[in-house]
Amino acid sequence: MTATARFSQFSYWYPGTRQPALSALEMVLEEGFILLTGESGSGKSTLLRCLDGLVPHFHGGQALGEAEVLGLNLRQITPRRLAGRVAMVFQEPEMQMVMPVVEQEVAFGPANLGLEAAVVRQRTEAAMASLGISHVAHRHLDAISGGERQRVALAGALAMSPDLLVLDEPTSQLDPEGARQLRLCLDSLIAKGVSVVAAEHRPQRLPGKVTQEISLSEGHLNTAGLSASWPARATCSRAFTDIAWTADGLAAGHGFPILEEVNLSCRQGEVVAVTGPNGAGKTTLLRSLAGLLPPLSGRLERRPGRAAYLPQDPGALLHQATVRQEVEQTARWLRLPVEADPLLEQFGISPLADRDPRDLSTGQRQRVALAAVLIGEPEMVFLDEPTRGADQMARMMLIAAIDRLARAGSAVTVATSDREFAQQVGDSTWVAESGRVTALAPASA
Repeated sequence: MTATARFSQFSYWYPGTRQPALSALEMVLEEGFILLTGESGSGKSTLLRCLDGLVPHFHGGQALGEAEVLGLNLRQITPRRLAGRVAMVFQEPEMQMVMPVVEQEVAFGPANLGLEAAVVRQRTEAAMASLGISHVAHRHLDAISGGERQRVALAGALAMSPDLLVLDEPTSQLDPEGARQLRLCLDSLIAKGVSVVAAEHRPQRLPGKVTQEISLSEGHLNTAGLSASWPARATCSRAFTDIAWTADGLAAGHGFPILEEVNLSCRQGEVVAVTGPNGAGKTTLLRSLAGLLPPLSGRLERRPGRAAYLPQDPGALLHQATVRQEVEQTARWLRLPVEADPLLEQFGISPLADRDPRDLSTGQRQRVALAAVLIGEPEMVFLDEPTRGADQMARMMLIAAIDRLARAGSAVTVATSDREFAQQVGDSTWVAESGRVTALAPASA
C-alpha cells in the first residue's frame, strides 16, 4: 500500500528565519483521512504546503532531509506537476481566487488541466451542488459572504478530482449546514479512495472516522496531542449604561436589501452577538452598524466616539514590517499614549513582536489584527468572524478580551457563523436568516 506522504528527518526554514518551521520530522502519513492538529503557529500550514509542493519550491528557504508525496520525491517534483493529483484549500481561500465569478472560479482548476469543456462543466456543476452553492454560481466573488467564498474554494478543489485533498482550517467560516455538507463530501471522497489531510481546530465538524491523527508543536511531532474542548461561558454579569447605537426598521444591503426591519440596540458595557448561516447578511449588517455602509432605509443612530472594526480578512489590516509596529502605528494614528507591549501580552503574541505579520499563520494574524484595532479601549467595537483560525488558547484570549472591553464600557458587536461562540460571549444573541434578524434564547438559558 502506497503511503500518502513520507518524511525522513525533514526540516524546513522560511527565507531569512533562524527557527525552523518544521524540525526533523520522521513520520508516514497513511491513506484515508488524516487529521492534523496543533496550536496556531505550530507548523500545520507549512506541513500542508509541503504536500502540494509550495514548500519549498514556491516559498524558497532551506529544506533538509527527505520527503515524498504520493510516492514522488518532493525535491524533484514541482507544484505544477503535482497540481493534477493534489488540490489544496488555504486558510484564507480568497487569496487563492483568480476569477471574478463563482462558476468561473470553480471551473478554473479543471480547465487548466486541459480537460474537455463538457467534463469541466460536469465537474463544476457537481462540485457546486455538493457544497450547496449552485444558487450563487453566477454571482461575483466580492458579492458573497466569507463562508460562501470558503465553499467556493472547496468546490474548486473538489472539481479537480484529486488523489489527495489538502485542507487548511476548512470549516473556519462555515455555518453548521456548510460544515455538514463538507463532512458528507469528504466521507464520499474517502470512500472512493481519495486521501484527505486536514488541519482543523474544530475536528468534530469533520468526518468522525479518522485514519490517523498527527499533532504538531513548534514544528515538532507532539505525541501528547491537544484537547478539542472549548471554554465555557463566563457566568459573571456586567453593568450596562447608555445606548451606544440603535437601529430602528433598518434595511441593510448593497443596492438591494439583504436584511430588512432590523430593530436592535447595544449599550455601553454590553455584548451583542449576531449569528446565522453563510450569506445571511451578518457582515453587511455589521458594516452598516459600524458606519461603513449606509443604510438603505430605516434609522441608525450612534453615539459619538471611536469605533473599532475588525474585518473577516485580518490581512487587510496588516501592512507594517513587524507585529509591534502594527500596534504602534494604530496608536500613532489615533494619537493614543498607549504602549504596545501590554496588548501584545494580552493576546499572547509577545513572542511574535518582531516577526513580519505576513509570515504568521491565519490565527496568529487574527490576534495581531485584534490587538491593533482594540488598542485604547474604543467606545464601540465591531468584530466580524473573530474566531477565524483561532485555536483553543486564542479563543480563550478572545473571550477574555471581549469581556475586558465590555467591563471598560465598550459596546461590543460580534458577527459570527459559530453559534456556540455567539452564545458564549453575547449578553444577547440574534440570528440573521431569511432577510430578518430575530432573537435567540438568552445564552444563560
